[in-house]
Amino acid sequence: MTAYPSVTAVVPTRDRPELLRAAVRAIVGQDYPGQVETVVVYDQSEPDPSLAELSAADRPVRVVTNTRTPGLAGARNSGTMAATGELIAFCDDDDEWLPGKLAAQVDALNAVPGAEFVSCGIRVSYDGHTVERVLERDSISLADLLRDRMTELHPSTFLIRAAALRDGFGLVDEEIPGSYAEDYEFLLRAARSAPLVNLRTPYVLVRWHKRSYFAQRWDTISEALQWLLERYPEFATQPAGQARVTGQIAFARAASGDRRGAMRWARRTLRRNPREPRAYLALAVAGRVVRADAVLRTLHKRGRGI
Repeated sequence: MTAYPSVTAVVPTRDRPELLRAAVRAIVGQDYPGQVETVVVYDQSEPDPSLAELSAADRPVRVVTNTRTPGLAGARNSGTMAATGELIAFCDDDDEWLPGKLAAQVDALNAVPGAEFVSCGIRVSYDGHTVERVLERDSISLADLLRDRMTELHPSTFLIRAAALRDGFGLVDEEIPGSYAEDYEFLLRAARSAPLVNLRTPYVLVRWHKRSYFAQRWDTISEALQWLLERYPEFATQPAGQARVTGQIAFARAASGDRRGAMRWARRTLRRNPREPRAYLALAVAGRVVRADAVLRTLHKRGRGI
């Protein structure tokens, strides 16, 4: 690989025209010596060919449509298969890369023999508040990810060797219900192949807001997390990590109004880890002590999720 290999940024989008343009401008504006191609993938929406006008020297912008499974996973994969870069980066349509991201990540990837994947820290913006989330570690293993989803490892921070995606650990899984947690499953599979490289600097602005792909889709969230537990039996080796996921399922059941399901999953969670807070939050929501949206607003202001 050359010192400054070509990069393709894959940007899935759906009904966010203004935020999308800000995301593309931030990619095109990266101070990086190599070519940076942007592939905008329209998912279940009408494409806007005028985005190509944002192109600059060595910064082509292309517009394509999702030709695979409808949803975020299929859109990411459509962009990956259309990409020409030696490296593939992801960016959500409501996020922005900060100056220096690509150059720093490529240098970090080149510095670690055998590395296939590099991430970085984030700045989370929600309801007028901004919080920095940075992992204080340089390498992330599969065991690390089984214990903790690590919010800092946001898809908009991912930079991956194209060969690893196409011929190694593979594309984003399109079988996950509703594409929910596709990024977490992708991280687990990538870490099975090789430890992930991480930069301790926030190079991406991540916006959390009510127009998320998954806002209020609690049944889909519950189904997807159960799928994840079945697909990764390794969770059984990390009781606290397994309890974290079952606690998320309990909360999703409570938020959807399924009180009995919430209590069942909360009990299962507490048997594995009596200190897992998501179980208690699920019981509080199921008992109508607090509303699920109030819990999420409080967590999001702190740069955290459920």
